Amino acid sequence: MRSTTYKSTLYACYLGYITQAIVNNLAPLLFVIFHDNFGISFEKIGRLILINFTTQIITDILAIKYVDRIGYRIAAVLAHFFAFLGLVGLGVLPILFPSPYIGLAISVIIYAIGGGLIEVIISPIVESLPGDAKASAMSLLHSFYCWGQLAVVIISTLIIKAFGNGIWNLLPIMWSMIPAYNLFKFLRVPLMPIVSDEEKMPIKRLLSSHLFIIALVLMMSAGASELTMSQWSSLFAEKGLKVSKVVGDLLGPAFFAFFQATGRTVYGIWGHKIDLRKALMASSILCVLCYGTTVFVQAPIIALLGCALCGLSVSLMWPGTLSLSAEKFSNGGTAMFGMLAVFGDIGASFGPWMAGLVSDLAQKSNRLLAMGHTVNLDPEQLGLKAGLFTAMIFPVIMLLGISFMRKGKAQ
Repeated sequence: MRSTTYKSTLYACYLGYITQAIVNNLAPLLFVIFHDNFGISFEKIGRLILINFTTQIITDILAIKYVDRIGYRIAAVLAHFFAFLGLVGLGVLPILFPSPYIGLAISVIIYAIGGGLIEVIISPIVESLPGDAKASAMSLLHSFYCWGQLAVVIISTLIIKAFGNGIWNLLPIMWSMIPAYNLFKFLRVPLMPIVSDEEKMPIKRLLSSHLFIIALVLMMSAGASELTMSQWSSLFAEKGLKVSKVVGDLLGPAFFAFFQATGRTVYGIWGHKIDLRKALMASSILCVLCYGTTVFVQAPIIALLGCALCGLSVSLMWPGTLSLSAEKFSNGGTAMFGMLAVFGDIGASFGPWMAGLVSDLAQKSNRLLAMGHTVNLDPEQLGLKAGLFTAMIFPVIMLLGISFMRKGKAQ
C-alpha cells in the first residue's frame, strides 16, 4: 500500500470543501426542473434551502459535543458518507417516492448532515497540520469551496444543455462519486491530534472572553457580507439593473465566485507575507465600497463590476476570521470551530433574509418610492437597492470588530 503523508491529508481536506460546494450548490441548479417536472411550488423549493441550512446548524451544534468523543477520522468518514448518500438520494428518491417532495426533503437532510460535519471538522484538521503559515493554509483550503462551486455550476449546466433536462437525476449521482472517493481517503490519511482533553479550552471559558464574543460577531458579519451579495446578485442583476439573465449571471454571481476563489487562492499562496489583520481591514473597506457601487451607480456594467469585486472583498473574511480566532485561542479545539461555524451560518442566513425584508418594506414606503421616482427607479429596483444598502452594515461591523481584535490577546 502506498504510504501517505500530511500532504495527502491536506488534499483530502481540499476535496472535503469541494464536497461542501457540491452539497450547497447542486440542488439550486435543479430547482426549475423540480418545479416543472414535479409541480413543486416556489415556496416549497425555498423551504428546501431552509431545511438544508437548519440541518447544518443543528449538526454544527451537535458536532461541538460529540466530535471529540468519536474522533476526527470517524467524523470525517461519516461526513462524506452522509454527503454521498444524500446526493444519491437526490437523484433516486424523488422518482421512487409517491411524493417527489418528500424524497427531495429526505435527501437534503441527509447530505446537509454531511455538509455540517465537514464545516466543523475540516478547518481544525488543517489548522493542526505541521507548518507555520496557518492563515495562508486556511485561505487556500476555503478557496477550494469557491472553485468547487464554479465547477459544479459550469459542468452541470453544460451537461444539461448538451443532453437535456431528462438526465437531471444522473447529475447528483455523478457528483456523489467525489465524497465516495474521499471517504476512503480519510480512512487512511494521517491526522494530527487537534487539542488534548487536558489542554482544550471549555466553552464557558471561551464565552467569558470578550475577544471570542467579538470573533463570533466577526464570523456572523463575514457570513452575512458574503451570502447577501452572492444570493441576491442574480435577481438584482435581472430585476434591479434590467439586464438579461445570461449577462447578469455571468457578470454577477459567476464572477463573484471567480473573484472570491482567486482572492483566497492568492492569499493561500502569498498570505504568509501579508499581515492578516490589515488584510481583513482592507477587505472590509473594499466590501463597503463594492456594496456602495452596486447600489448607487446607475450604469449596469459598473454596478455589476461592484457585485463581482465584492467576491474578492469577502474572500478572506470567513477563513481569515477562523485563522485569527485560532491564533488567539490556540486551545479552542472543536468547540471554538463549531461555534464559529454556527455563527457564520447564522449570518449567512440572516443577511440575505434581512435584505429581502428591507426590500419588501421599501416597496411599501411612499416616501422612498417618491425618492426612487426622482432617479427613475421603479419599485422593484428601489427595493432591491435598499436591501443591499442595508447589508453594508455587516462589513462596517467587520471593520470595527477587527480593530478591537488587534488590541487584545486571549488569556
